[in-house]
Amino acid sequence: MAKKDPTDLSVEERLKTLYQLQTTLSSIDEKRALRGELPLEVQDLEDEIAGLTTRIEKIQSDITEYEQAVNQKKGEIETAKASVERYKTQLNDVKNNREYDTLSKEIEYQTLEIELCNKKIKEASTKIEEKKGELAQNQEIIEDRRQALEVKKNELDEIMEETRAEEDKLKLKVKDLEVKIEPRLLTSFKRIRKNARNGLGIVYVQRDACGGCFNKIPPQRQLDIKMHKKIIVCEYCGRILIDPELAGVKIDKVTGQEEKKTRKRAIRKTVKKAEAETPEVPEAEA
Repeated sequence: MAKKDPTDLSVEERLKTLYQLQTTLSSIDEKRALRGELPLEVQDLEDEIAGLTTRIEKIQSDITEYEQAVNQKKGEIETAKASVERYKTQLNDVKNNREYDTLSKEIEYQTLEIELCNKKIKEASTKIEEKKGELAQNQEIIEDRRQALEVKKNELDEIMEETRAEEDKLKLKVKDLEVKIEPRLLTSFKRIRKNARNGLGIVYVQRDACGGCFNKIPPQRQLDIKMHKKIIVCEYCGRILIDPELAGVKIDKVTGQEEKKTRKRAIRKTVKKAEAETPEVPEAEA
C-alpha cells in the first residue's frame, strides 16, 4: 500500500502527528536530562588534562634545556681550567715583562670565565629544581584529574547504557513521524522548538491560555483551535496550538488542568477508607 503524501493530510491529522512527535522528542529530552551536566564535566576534564599535558611537556623541555646549559658551562669550565694551567706553565718561560703581563691577563680572564660559568650553573640548577617541583605538582594534578575523568566517564557510560535502547527506539519513532509531516511544517516546528526554552514547539490550551507562555487566548481564537481548520500559532511565543482533546489530554473541568493518574488512586483510597469506617451490619438470626 502506497504511503500517504504528507501534503494530503488534513489539518487534524497534521496536528495529531506533530503532537506525537513533540511528546516523543520530549521523552528523548528527559532521557538526556538524566545525564545532567556529566557530558560537559567530562569535556571540561578532558580539556583540562590536555592543557596540563601540554604544560608538563613544556616544563620537561625547559628542564632539558637547563641541563644542557649546565653541561655546556661545565665543558667551558674544563676548557678554561686547561687554558689557565697552560698559561701558568708558559709563565716559567717568559722573556720579558710584556709577555708576563699578557699571560697574567689571560689567566685572570679565564679565572673570571670559570667564576661566571659557575654562577650560570648555580642559576640553572636553581631553575631545574623549581621546574622539577612544578613538574611534580602538575603531574599530581593531572593524575587527580584522570581519576576524576574515569569516574565521570564510567558514570556517564552507565547512564547511557541504561537509556540507550529506549532512546534508540524513540529516535526510530521520531524518524517515522517526521516522514509523515509536511517538510515546510516540520522545518517551522523544529525552528520553534529550537528557540523555545523548554523545547516545546506545539502545546495544548490550558485554562484558556497558551500551554507554553501561559498568555490568555481570545475566545474566538480558542474556537478556531477547536475547529481544526487551520494551524494556529500563539501570537505571543509563536508555538503551535492544539486542542487538548485532539492531543489526547483529559482536562479537569473544575481546575482546567490536565487530570493526573494520582487523582484516581486518591479516589480509590477514599473509597477504601469509607468502606473501612462503615460498621458491619450483623446478619439476622434464622
